[in-house]
Amino acid sequence: MIKVNVLVKNNIQQIELIGHANYNEYGKDIVCSAASSIVTTTVNAILMFDKDYITYKEEKDKFTIIINSYNDIVDKLITNMLNLLKELARDYPNNIKIKEEIL
Repeated sequence: MIKVNVLVKNNIQQIELIGHANYNEYGKDIVCSAASSIVTTTVNAILMFDKDYITYKEEKDKFTIIINSYNDIVDKLITNMLNLLKELARDYPNNIKIKEEIL
């Protein structure tokens, strides 16, 4: 299962995607493919505006995004990304879960 953790602490937002959807095997999993496309497209769009807006780290089964700067563009892109991931989670509740936490 993909776990999307959205954490807001001291006005810093961090988004982590962890795991594999297990809808199908690696390379054939449409849920993982959709989540990857959503996140990659969003990260690339933000970086086109300014490489300092976010910091990201890609690992084998983990992708982390830290929002460094807030502005209208970044807010809208991140909100859109999270809305798309929530829609995916509604369609595939056994394969992706989203948890939001404000500390």
